[in-house]
Amino acid sequence: MPDLSPNMILYPAFAMFFLVAFTLTRMARLRLAAVRAGEVRVSYYRTYHEGEEPEHMRVVTRHFINLFELPVLFYVGVIFTYITHQVTLALVLFAWAYVAIRYAHSFVHLTSNDVLTRFRLYFASNLFLLALWVGLLLQLLRAN
Repeated sequence: MPDLSPNMILYPAFAMFFLVAFTLTRMARLRLAAVRAGEVRVSYYRTYHEGEEPEHMRVVTRHFINLFELPVLFYVGVIFTYITHQVTLALVLFAWAYVAIRYAHSFVHLTSNDVLTRFRLYFASNLFLLALWVGLLLQLLRAN
């Protein structure tokens, strides 16, 4: 098999960035529309205490926040894999699987919001995140 470019581990991180950017754009559009329609007062966004967002907007806001929780460990794992020169096909596939499942999770969360499906996808994505970290650790142990 030909050598794998170390950059291959970075592409899943770009894909996660685009998911975050999409969610941010959707959240911003919903917020602007809600303020214009009088559903939410602009003062609400000063401290998030004066009133509340409608449920469909809270879901997007919560999802955006969620993209800065465990996915941070994904980014760190990708960076560690890259800077330690431990990029393997398995680690790249684990990273892509994590991202693909996070996209599916986002789709469910931002559409039907079926909690059981969302949980299953969240759990599955975290198994691939764990696989990425364990795989990296094993690669580092083999290298030393």
